[in-house]
Amino acid sequence: MATCLRLRSCAAPHLRRAPPSRICRPRADCPVAPIRGYARGPAGLSSALLHTDGFVGGLWVSAAATFPVHDPASGAELGLVADCGVPEARAAVRAAYEAFCSWRGVSAKERSSLLRKWYDLMIQNKDDLAKIITAESGKPLKEAQGEILYSANFLEWFSEEARRVYGDIISTPAKERRALVLKQPVGVAAVITPWNFPSAMITRKVGAALAAGCTVVVKPAEDTPFSALALAELANQAGIPPGVYNVIPCSQKKAKEVGEALCTDPLVSKISFTGSTATGKVLLHHAANSVKRVSMELGGHAPFIVFDSANVDQAVAGAMASKFRNSGQTCVCSNRFLVQSGIHDSFVKKFAEAIKTNLHVGNGFDERTTQGPLINAKAVEKVEKHVSDAISKGATVVTGGKRHHVGKNFFEPTLLSNVTRDMLCSQEETFGPVAPVIKFNTEEEAVAIANAANVGLAGYFYSQDPAQIWRVAERLEVGMVGVNEGLISSVECPFGGVKQSGLGREGSKYGIDEYLELKYVCFGGL
Repeated sequence: MATCLRLRSCAAPHLRRAPPSRICRPRADCPVAPIRGYARGPAGLSSALLHTDGFVGGLWVSAAATFPVHDPASGAELGLVADCGVPEARAAVRAAYEAFCSWRGVSAKERSSLLRKWYDLMIQNKDDLAKIITAESGKPLKEAQGEILYSANFLEWFSEEARRVYGDIISTPAKERRALVLKQPVGVAAVITPWNFPSAMITRKVGAALAAGCTVVVKPAEDTPFSALALAELANQAGIPPGVYNVIPCSQKKAKEVGEALCTDPLVSKISFTGSTATGKVLLHHAANSVKRVSMELGGHAPFIVFDSANVDQAVAGAMASKFRNSGQTCVCSNRFLVQSGIHDSFVKKFAEAIKTNLHVGNGFDERTTQGPLINAKAVEKVEKHVSDAISKGATVVTGGKRHHVGKNFFEPTLLSNVTRDMLCSQEETFGPVAPVIKFNTEEEAVAIANAANVGLAGYFYSQDPAQIWRVAERLEVGMVGVNEGLISSVECPFGGVKQSGLGREGSKYGIDEYLELKYVCFGGL
């Protein structure tokens, strides 16, 4: 738990004060910044929300260098963003620490009110925020709009949870003593977020942190910094005090050193990271030297099991929702489809028909699009590698299987059958629109295959057998299970995994506990 000490002012160079609070609601005369490279779609993004500088201590912070952010659909440059390095990271931590010394003392009711105002502003600006997500991540606009609502709901949820942080009074054997348990904020939290949910992964962490009385330094993914900076603009408008919410964007080149600086800074008390397991292990190593509190939401390799008793149509609908949301680029996407032999052929046939009928590849701003681009060329190469490896080892391409003609970062929604456990797609998280189907015979075999992975974030299965449902739900080694359901994320429910899929839980009533310390107080001499 952080102890506040007065620090000398740590002013970073190139600072300009954030403009006075203002709200820019969508209207015909609202100024816009052009998006380059789109043949179709909206003419631009709201300039009121589009920032390219970092945000530290209530100030917009430029840097000595910048890095480009590209539209993954067209490859066009969307803008040049401040490439913050270690000095800016240190300054942000100190700004957050200074702010923590007062923010921790703000009443829960006031923190709740400020988070609610931030939520209200997100709802008022939801269309412009969604366009930013689509522009920088390629996500279909309808999905981006859904993410903004999901993202805003975390601020609403934790605005309510802020007033429900309760302690305890414990009975002791000694009559002259009273024992109390207090819950107090841990301190400054460094928040490192991914590109696939560039808004929701921030508010899920930051909402809990601010509600608990912590302050934050956010390092967004280099592919999607605009969403984090737009949230900073709205936080400023909502009246969140300077230094409570800070954003330091940086390029991939500087990400390693900035991440290390955040994890090793003695003024940081908490690390919250969502990303790959490999990167999570590196950050854990850095945080271990000063024994920081850590939350990790890491990689998954979700099994999707279809038993003979399942309703096939229901299972196909769940598979479509679970697999192809965000073009397969979510950590809870089904990555291995295990289908029992008695229902296998029917499921594969109907799954293929649904893919061909319902999925449309294209630019995220096109209304018909359900499948946008992958985030970059490296992501496409990994998908290609998994598909070619499977084919070389005997898999059959039922549909798809290659890059899409729309553009270099697009890949066809792909269904593979005759997949075996020795193929890369059975062993690694693909993070793309590939659905490999493995045939199995018994429940024990399916559970063994599902649990063979060294990660355990989410798992899904379809069955109409009540006894089987209880058995499998309890035996699957994952943190979240969808039973006859392909979409499981909800602000009210705990999100997190087991094994190498991470530490801690986010969202729900449990999420705020990740940012609180317990303090036992013993009153004697009574």
